[in-house]
Amino acid sequence: MDYKWKLGILLIVMFSLIAAFLFGGLGSNWDYALPKRGMKIFAIVVTGTAIAIATLIFQTITNNRILTPSIIGLDSLYLFIQTFLIFVFGSQNLTFMNKNVNFLISVTAMMFFAILLYKFLFKSEGQNIYFLLLIGMILGTFFQSFTSFMQVLIDPNEFLIVQDRMFASFNNINIDVLYIAVIILLLAALYLTKFSKYLDVLALGKEHAVNLGVNYDYVVKRLLIIVTIFISVSTALVGPITFLGLLVVNVAYEFFKTYRHQFLLVGSSLISIIALVGGQLIVERVFTFSTTLSVIINFIGGIYFIFLLLKERSRAW
Repeated sequence: MDYKWKLGILLIVMFSLIAAFLFGGLGSNWDYALPKRGMKIFAIVVTGTAIAIATLIFQTITNNRILTPSIIGLDSLYLFIQTFLIFVFGSQNLTFMNKNVNFLISVTAMMFFAILLYKFLFKSEGQNIYFLLLIGMILGTFFQSFTSFMQVLIDPNEFLIVQDRMFASFNNINIDVLYIAVIILLLAALYLTKFSKYLDVLALGKEHAVNLGVNYDYVVKRLLIIVTIFISVSTALVGPITFLGLLVVNVAYEFFKTYRHQFLLVGSSLISIIALVGGQLIVERVFTFSTTLSVIINFIGGIYFIFLLLKERSRAW
């Protein structure tokens, strides 16, 4: 099947799910419910696209389809920041509990951490990308340990606030925060257009990319910064969804059967939006908010992750 036909199928599925989410069971409350649902869809489109693109770029750089950008430790850092703010300042502090301030603190801290990590590890030329992943995993474990320590000490009522931020949620999205996130992501996407032409070559591996004339270290550093911006903004906006990128990017690879990123970038974004809208429909209409979207996504993504590991192991044999 032609790639454009496959993209067309995904678009039809996506718009069908969006229509079902927006207009299903509206009744006579459409003037109240429709704008709120529209804001959720807008947040889903922004978040789903950002996570899908970031994961695809990250897997292309690492040449590994079972890795996600969260391995650098950004999700763990986000939870550490949220716990630290409540542990030190308390949930009654209006300044740090303000969603706009909290969003800016989270994004700034995650980007500063990642850029500092890249600058330190790429100080010498030819540094192995897997060394970055190893350091990221160690620091992620470090943040998780301190987060758990603070969660044990804080008041149980304040722990409920922390627990609420441990899971992604598209309910009560702050419009101002959403607009700020869109502006940041649009600027990052505009910067990405300068380097997107190298993605097909980077997928061949470092040696082939260098032989074909790509300034590998320069391009990879810039792409990692773009990945950091996308993941930081999406995580600070709705919360961590660890396995979403892994799930949708691998489904995109299987669906399109190609390594051409012009199709994979769009296709994985559409699949990500479909997964999030479908998951939100299930959360609201089937489970009636008794569970969260990230639990469903992470459960399915975790199973798929195990499947990928077993698949890679059988190939190695």
